[in-house]
Amino acid sequence: MLGIVAAVLFFFAFLINAAEISTNDVFSSTNVMLLGLMCLALQVAGVGAGWARRR
Repeated sequence: MLGIVAAVLFFFAFLINAAEISTNDVFSSTNVMLLGLMCLALQVAGVGAGWARRR
């Protein structure tokens, strides 16, 4: 799930950068890209993978 969120954030960062949309400092393309990297790192670390049942 966090991998999909990361992909969406990377897409928004690309759009902001490609269209040269002027945003405030909070929603700059670099900050959105860093949020995507954080979500991707959490996905790789196993956060948000859900609970696994042991049988």
